[in-house]
Amino acid sequence: MIERVEADTPQRTREIARRLGERLRAADLVILSGELGAGKTTFTQGLAEGLGVRGPITSPTFVIARVHPPLDGGGGVPLVHVDAYRLGSLAELDDLDLDASVEDSVTVVEWGEGKAEVLAGERLEVRIDREQARAADAAEAANEGADSDGDGDGDGAEPVDPRVVTITAYGDRIAARFA
Repeated sequence: MIERVEADTPQRTREIARRLGERLRAADLVILSGELGAGKTTFTQGLAEGLGVRGPITSPTFVIARVHPPLDGGGGVPLVHVDAYRLGSLAELDDLDLDASVEDSVTVVEWGEGKAEVLAGERLEVRIDREQARAADAAEAANEGADSDGDGDGDGAEPVDPRVVTITAYGDRIAARFA
């Protein structure tokens, strides 16, 4: 399964992720990729809402990993939120001993592309891109000229910064659930 969805606001990004989070189960792995500032943590916040786990959900860049228990006190699934940005190798990811929690939790790994796939053959990979949106915005601005808020529409509102969210499922079990 490959699904592409445009998210023109952070709220829309969270909503897409919330709906996805409602369908996640223990042992699910979600690998997030995209440029710095693309919205990986915002997406994780939405997943956490869908799962019903305790927050706040903030980037675990400096602590590397955080565990968010379910709000219902035990009936739900915990969220393990990992930031692999500062990890230089698979060995460093392995040192986190995530294998111990993967089966009992939903594990989300930001910056996990090329590192976290070894945690589970069944996984969702989510890529959040701004490049396509920037190219379209640049072309529109060149054609229409900029206005006071830089979005070319003359309304004075804050410009939107759309993202393209691409969700790919790997493995029969998870692909069937997200078809």
